[in-house]
Amino acid sequence: MHISEGILALPVIMAGYTLTVAGVGIGLKRMKDRDVVKTAVFSAAFFIASLIHVPVGLGNVHLILNGLLGLLLGPACFAAIFVALLLQGILFQFGGLTSLGVNTFNMAMPALFCYFLFVKLPQAKRLSLTVRGFLAGFVSVLLSAVLLSLALSLSGEHFEASAKLIFITHIPVMFVDGIITAIVLRFLEKTKPEIICE
Repeated sequence: MHISEGILALPVIMAGYTLTVAGVGIGLKRMKDRDVVKTAVFSAAFFIASLIHVPVGLGNVHLILNGLLGLLLGPACFAAIFVALLLQGILFQFGGLTSLGVNTFNMAMPALFCYFLFVKLPQAKRLSLTVRGFLAGFVSVLLSAVLLSLALSLSGEHFEASAKLIFITHIPVMFVDGIITAIVLRFLEKTKPEIICE
């Protein structure tokens, strides 16, 4: 779900960087000292999970796990995702530096949305952790695919077909991410429950 260099229109790039800088700034401001190690660990997990690409059609799909980061890190997910994507862009040329703002926002904003929806919203407490995990994994990838498609569409009509194809190829990823997020949360609930946001 990385957008490469030279694809996005300048206004989209500028908007992406503006929103990402704001998100990272707020996330860092709210991050407590005790959360730095947890944020680094899950940034590394995000980095590794999204390195494994499976070719589908004209592009590739990969695990994203942004819903997991949202549930476990809250606003700090912006910083975690930004660092992971920056390193991927520099080390492996996945995505790019001009598209880094948009790529970060596309993954971090849905993660943050899932944090507020499935952690902070009182009604969410009625759902089991497994259900919240699956829904967060599914919804975060769904919203990321929508944002990515929107960014491509806003960059030119010639990208509309690609945007639709990218969205369709990520439908299976929504389910897989949901299942893996639920499994990881259940594991953490049994082994390290204190790191789960409540």
